[in-house]
Amino acid sequence: MKGVSGAFKPGVLTALMGVSGAGKTTLMDVLAGRKTGGYIEGNITVSGYLKKQETFARISGYCEQNDIHSPCVTVYESLLFSAWMRLPPQVDSQTRKVFVDNVMELVELTPLRDGLVGLPGVSGLSTEQRKRLTIAVELVANPSIIFMDEPTSGLDARAAAIVMRTVRNTVQTGRTVLLLLKRGGEEIYVGPVGQHSCNLVHYFEGIQGIEKIRDGYNPATWILEVTSSAQEQILGIDFAQIYKKSELYRSNKALIKELTTPRSGMKDLHFETKYSQPFFTQCMACLWKQYWSYWRNPIYSAVRILYTTFLALVFGSMFWNLGSKRDSLQDILNAMGSMYTSVFFLGVQIATSVQPVVAVERTVFYRERAAGSYSALPYAFGQAVIEIPYCFAQAIIYGAIVYAMIGYDWTTAKFLWFIFFVFFTLIYFVFYGMMTVAMTPNHHIANIVSYSFYGFWNLFSGFIVPRPMTPVWWRWYHWANPVAWTLYGLVASQFGDAGKQLQTGQSARDFLWTYFGFRHDFISVVAVVVAGFGVGFALIFAFAIRTFNFQRR
Repeated sequence: MKGVSGAFKPGVLTALMGVSGAGKTTLMDVLAGRKTGGYIEGNITVSGYLKKQETFARISGYCEQNDIHSPCVTVYESLLFSAWMRLPPQVDSQTRKVFVDNVMELVELTPLRDGLVGLPGVSGLSTEQRKRLTIAVELVANPSIIFMDEPTSGLDARAAAIVMRTVRNTVQTGRTVLLLLKRGGEEIYVGPVGQHSCNLVHYFEGIQGIEKIRDGYNPATWILEVTSSAQEQILGIDFAQIYKKSELYRSNKALIKELTTPRSGMKDLHFETKYSQPFFTQCMACLWKQYWSYWRNPIYSAVRILYTTFLALVFGSMFWNLGSKRDSLQDILNAMGSMYTSVFFLGVQIATSVQPVVAVERTVFYRERAAGSYSALPYAFGQAVIEIPYCFAQAIIYGAIVYAMIGYDWTTAKFLWFIFFVFFTLIYFVFYGMMTVAMTPNHHIANIVSYSFYGFWNLFSGFIVPRPMTPVWWRWYHWANPVAWTLYGLVASQFGDAGKQLQTGQSARDFLWTYFGFRHDFISVVAVVVAGFGVGFALIFAFAIRTFNFQRR
């Protein structure tokens, strides 16, 4: 961008036009406060006062070129969530719903009210319908200014006409909508288009050497053709310099000076809080949205339950009745192997399956956070808490089937300890998968990073090489390894109090203490540590999602 200035009035559709590379999106990102790279110089004022991004985000909407929405919620729920987060807290629930209904009618989305958004090009809404949803999501925030980045990109003539009708309806509500630069980011025309583009055509036809527009020819196409870099070289002119010497330029400068001077009696716009809703409401809203996203995503939510059941039956039949055999050291080792293998295998699987789900929602989070909908912590809260009931269901199903088929002791305490350790193991695995996504650019890299640690967790779990036999310089990693604590809890709770002598003359309790370093009276500490790993991974996930932004504009 180079020396761009201008002013925008309410109720007027302002179009940024130019060839590819002119800087249209760059300028719009700068004005909207969405630019994450480069250096920005100069001032942006709102009613004469310097723009503050936190405040500006509350009164503006930005329709991105890529229509980013949560795929597993309906059109109505998408709009209701946006209104819930961005309208003032004084607006009650019923008023919000009425306002959402009005916006849906404005952008012609009422027939699609209960339709799932879906993934672009895969399921759900068409490209044109998604574009209208993108506009509606911003409109329900009741913004004073709306930015639209190429709202008709990728649409056919009919779909583009529908979207532009939506834009026209939006302008007629009295809002400022910001939708002629040349390559290199310089202005060549800033002013009214006129009826049938008469003002625009008259200005450029007045420049010596410019070919007159043919009858019936599209003025927009004509402008892009006659103002190209090639035409500048052929004619030996600079459209930017011609504009700066024009009367139109001088009148625009006078208008800018007038509008950047606050009127008497006006005050700078100010909000008491950064976000419209308090922290608790943000948390509940994010949890509500994730609830519906998970409930309507059977490919992830239902399949994980079915897979857990299938895996439990496989491991149960493979290790059939091993838990009831305690006559020899080999019997104890076999039972330990059945515990360790079954839980570790399921944990890795759910950690891997959650990563693409979180990656999709993170992209939506970037857009909603930039819009000032909510902060990072409520999003992390909703994403983490919604996993808990699903992990609990998996732990109950998996634990009950495996426990019965392998034949462990049917005592209430031992069964509950088994369920406890399975549940919190699944919790820290799924939070670990989410954490790696938050710390990496995409879920493919997250998958590679997470699997590199699974090998270390397996090696230092204490099953392959017991902790007392590990070299002292590696022994610290046993205490930092969550899988090692899971194995400790499962084995100690099941066999740590077994006083029956084995064929070697040693009891199972003594064998576990001397060979593995497992003690039954240490179970409560182990339980706290295993649960702590889940909490720790969730906190790191929240910190990473708040700190790292892999979206570049």
